[in-house]
Amino acid sequence: MVVALIIACEVGFWVLLAAGLALRYLAKRPRLGAAVLLCEPVLELVLLVVTTVDLKNGAAPDWKHGLAALYIGYTVAYGHYTVKWLDGHAAHRLAGGPKPPGAGYGTARAVHEWKLWARTVAAAAVALGLLRAAVWYVGDAGDVSSLEATQYAALRVVGIHALIAVAYTLWPKKAPAGAAERPAPVKADG
Repeated sequence: MVVALIIACEVGFWVLLAAGLALRYLAKRPRLGAAVLLCEPVLELVLLVVTTVDLKNGAAPDWKHGLAALYIGYTVAYGHYTVKWLDGHAAHRLAGGPKPPGAGYGTARAVHEWKLWARTVAAAAVALGLLRAAVWYVGDAGDVSSLEATQYAALRVVGIHALIAVAYTLWPKKAPAGAAERPAPVKADG
């Protein structure tokens, strides 16, 4: 049941995202589109509640519960970023907005990769917190080795992502011939 719910949450995320962007840019209903996009965190809340109830009802903690924690951590850290990124591209493609800046080259790309790594650390921290809470919740009543293994998997992902960021720092991505290195995007006030 937990795996089916994780799949449903992922499908729901993309359906809500598509509906929200369609309402914003195709139907010209930006407030309604924003309201639909704000419903996305409800999916993770439902997944958290169902996973907790599943453990409370005596389900043996296994990889499915660990996967739910990883999924929630990922969506907490990357969900808003993904929505914002796709919103920028939808505004460009569907509403004639400016083209969103890319990750860039050289130092700008390395900085971008380190920011993504920080998001991965946040995702892992959320997942580790949920997994640790599940281990304490189950206590001595069950085998929590799969939950602990999932914690180590989350830490390995953080380490691998750090190696990727280090690689972009040591061997920066070069701009194509004729293109200058783009500076890091400047955020507007407000």
